[in-house]
Amino acid sequence: MYFNKPDSLYHVFSQVMRLHHHRAHMLLDKVGLYPGQPPMLLELYREGGQSQTDLAGKLNIKPATITVMLRRMEKMGLVERRQDPDDQRVSRVYLTERGQEVVEEVKGTLEILEAECFHNFTAEEQVLLRRLLLQMRDNLAKVCDKKAEWR
Repeated sequence: MYFNKPDSLYHVFSQVMRLHHHRAHMLLDKVGLYPGQPPMLLELYREGGQSQTDLAGKLNIKPATITVMLRRMEKMGLVERRQDPDDQRVSRVYLTERGQEVVEEVKGTLEILEAECFHNFTAEEQVLLRRLLLQMRDNLAKVCDKKAEWR
């Protein structure tokens, strides 16, 4: 089968994803984060005071998983939950001061990772790769029956 060949797109893409995940984990470990936490921190940095339901939808994570993640991040002092003053049933999530500091570390970490990935790419190659990856993302989003609004 074609996808078993070491130079197949499937095989190479799989290797890139694994290596990227491994390197991200190495870098985020230095910051004291788990790989799933930066997207939530960055989303809260963009827009604080979101409900857990909103976060689950935007991050494409099950609400129960969001609850577990938030509990862990609260213990780490990165986020805090506050009751919505207009609807006591809703809990809003905010970054703490420590969480804002960690977001800055995350941004630096992601810049390092991006530089490591693309250091020998021309600007044109980066534009082309971005276009192709967006096209691939949209193709997969359609067959997965998801909105093509991945962040």
